[in-house]
Amino acid sequence: MSRRSRAREIAHVPGSWEIPLIAQRMAASARYAAVICLGAVVRGETSHDQHINRGVSLAISQISLQFDLPVLFGILTCDSMEQALDRAGGAHGNKGADCAEAALHMVALLKNLPTA
Repeated sequence: MSRRSRAREIAHVPGSWEIPLIAQRMAASARYAAVICLGAVVRGETSHDQHINRGVSLAISQISLQFDLPVLFGILTCDSMEQALDRAGGAHGNKGADCAEAALHMVALLKNLPTA
């Protein structure tokens, strides 16, 4: 979300692992009031998904704190593609829309709090 308007900019990345780097660049640009990170990691036959999930979630949290900016974690961590689709506008809601609402809430909340 641009600080000057409610416009949005979308950056597509090859996979969830690449999300934090783009989120960091967006946060560092100071052009956005919030950054929303959306993606999905679906469990496979190995523990690879756990390493991706842990690394990405930690990095996103660090970016938010580093830039004092809401950086929302909307990366689905699912056992199957069916679960992911159910949470991306299907039977279990829309986690992307939930993150957008949370971003708006956080932007408003931060405006009313003193800076460090």
